This record gives sequence, structure tokens and C-alpha cells, in this order.
Amino acid sequence: MKLEMGHINIKDVQFGSESKIADGVLYVSEDALRQVVLEDEKLKSVSFDIAKPGESVRITPVKDVIEPRVKVEGQGGIFPGVISKVGTVGSGKTYALKGMAVVTAGKIVGFQEGIIDMTGPGADYTPFSKLINLVMVIEPIADIKQHQYEKAVRLAGFRAATYIGELARELTPDETHIYETCTMKEGLEKYPELPRVAYVQMLQSQGLLHDTYVYGVDAKQTLPTILNPTEVMDGAIVSGNCVSACDKNTTYHHLNNPVITDLFAEHGKTINFVCQIITNENVYLADKERSSDWTAKLCKMLDLDGIILSQEGFGNPDTDLIMNCKKIEAQGVKTVIITDEYAGRDGKSQSLADADAAADAVVTGGNANQVIILPKLDKVIGTMDYITKIAGASDETLREDGSLEVELQVITGATNETGFNRLSAR
Repeated sequence: MKLEMGHINIKDVQFGSESKIADGVLYVSEDALRQVVLEDEKLKSVSFDIAKPGESVRITPVKDVIEPRVKVEGQGGIFPGVISKVGTVGSGKTYALKGMAVVTAGKIVGFQEGIIDMTGPGADYTPFSKLINLVMVIEPIADIKQHQYEKAVRLAGFRAATYIGELARELTPDETHIYETCTMKEGLEKYPELPRVAYVQMLQSQGLLHDTYVYGVDAKQTLPTILNPTEVMDGAIVSGNCVSACDKNTTYHHLNNPVITDLFAEHGKTINFVCQIITNENVYLADKERSSDWTAKLCKMLDLDGIILSQEGFGNPDTDLIMNCKKIEAQGVKTVIITDEYAGRDGKSQSLADADAAADAVVTGGNANQVIILPKLDKVIGTMDYITKIAGASDETLREDGSLEVELQVITGATNETGFNRLSAR
């Protein structure tokens, strides 16, 4: 399967009378975008704002971050099963708007949404401080259930990103990248001497408000399966999560998963990048056993030599992580895991809720309990009403001078478990 990914570099985002992209500037009509967002009768209102790198701006509570893309050639469309029909994606030609993102915000589940600071020490811990963010603060109608509000905002974000992505359809990309994988037989014939490597991605699926969607299907209702990695670049996996902000995989993380791009960079050189295997993180023991059994079985059936295994979340999913690692290693497949740590504010507590001697190759995204002081910023997009309730905050978070004493846990993407940041440990 071959995907041509074109990058449209966005240098600025401004509001204008019509939506268009000209000379690297994205102009957005608020009236037109509002109609797109408020198609859902469960949503009462939306306000738009733009946050740029270096500005004294704080965005909170953050729901999702989405990179606009458009399917220019090939089967299917962006966000299959959610916005587009369910045709298999991952081939043809896709354009992505680089340097900007759509950010959805609102009081969905205040204690499990996060913060993006565009300047100051907090900005160093989130990759989204480097983007020009078109922020949508979305308010629901009265008496709506939280899960209904979450779904309405989630889909509004995808509609908005799709609307903006369409503006790039007729443009010429600033740069183009080709991603191509072989069939199993082709790979064996073409790269007989290279180790066969796959990416095993664990998807958050612990229940209501803790979900990930694959071609529109809730991941907890699926069994481990094989994807071509380019499918993910077309939005086959999207976030539906209200989990701790630091290690949540936003839709932006899925679209730009660095494990996938790094493995592609070595494909045909040092490894044969065979495929991506997705598995879930369910709550019950029987579900964990089933999924980890199937994941290990697929690794053996594919005659893999090694895999990279990434987690999402912490605590309960640590069990899935170690189960997967133990069983895959038992099949003779070398396993490297990517996780983060909750080692206490002093860094002295056990980092994971589960452990095993088989997990002897570990990449960490850092300690989510590390304390940081975020200074008061000039502008807040969203609301500070939940600032002491966010996971990683406390009743003492808001200090007299307006600064915040928090754990890295509150910062969106700070310890992301795909390695989508600079923070780590040795």
C-alpha cells in the first residue's frame, strides 16, 4: 500500500470574510465554520479564538487536538467511519495542513481535560504550544449528559478539521513524503536479510468517556487486528478520550504517530516494517487475557522478529502493557515498550502498577507526577473553573499570585506514550 502525503505549510491563521488558504495563510470565516460546528442540535454555541506560539495564552480545559487533512486521491476519505464512509483508507494522496491545529475545548469532564500554555515553562512540555491553534470553545444545550456532550464536541471537531482541510484540496504541497509497505510475500522476497518488525499500539478503551475509535468502531468492541500504518495517517484511528491530559493520545497524535514515521524511516534500510497491530485496554481480566493472547498470536503468525509496544494511560492499562509484553516475548519476539511513569512527586514510587522481568527494554515519556509552577498568563481561552479539579492539580493549585502549582499530568501531551515529545529519563 502506497500513500503520498503532501504537506501544506501554514504560516498564519486569521479570521476573514471567507475561508481560504492564500500564500501560506489560512483565513477562516467564523460564520461559515459556526454553521459546520453547530449542525448538532445538542450544541448551543461556539466561540472561536486563535492562539499562536509565544503568546501569553492558556487554553483549558482541552478536549482534543486535530490536524486538518484532505483525501485528494484514492479510496475513502478522511476520518473513515466518522466523517467519511467506511471505505479502507491509506493509499493514494492526502494533504495535511502543517503548523496549525483545531483545538476543541469546553467543560466536558473538567477533571480529565488538560492545559495548553503557549508560552512559559508549561509550553516546553506540550508540542501543541509550537502550533497555531484555532480553538473552539463549545457549549452544550441544558440538561445534556456528559457522554452526549463529549460525543457532540468530538464530532464537531472532526467536522471543523475536515472543513478546513478541504480548503487545501487544489493546492500544491510545499513538500511530499511517500510511505509504502509491502505485502507479506513481497516483504520476505525484497528484504530477506532484514528483521521483521511491527508496531503494536494499545488503544485506550476503558469504557464510557475513555474510548478510541477505529473506522468509527469503539475499540473496546474489537479484537486485536492488523492495519497498514498509512491507514492511521488518513484518520482511521481517532481519540474519544477524557483521560489524564499528559499521556492522552489526541487525534493529532494518531495522525502524526512518531513510532510509525520513525519505523517508516528505517523501512528497507535496517528493518522490514511489516504492519501495525492494534489492541485494546479493557477493564475486565478476561478481556485483557483475550486481547493479549490474540496480540501475541498475531505476532507469531506474522513471523515477527521484534515489535515496539506503546501504551495509553496508566494504572489499569499497565496490566495490559505487561501482559502483552510477557506473551509476545514468550513467542520469541523481542519487545520494546513505550510508557510513562507515575513515580510520585519525589520520583521514588513504583513507576508502573505492574512489572515483569520480560519488560527489560523500556522507553519512558517521563514522570507525570513531577511538579511544575505555571505562571499566570494574560489570557485564558476556555475557563479556569476546573483548574483545581484536573488530574494532577489540587485545592492548593491556584496560588495567590495567580500562578498554578501542578503536576505535569495536567499538561496536554507532556508525557505522551508514543514518544511525541522531548521528555524522557535514563
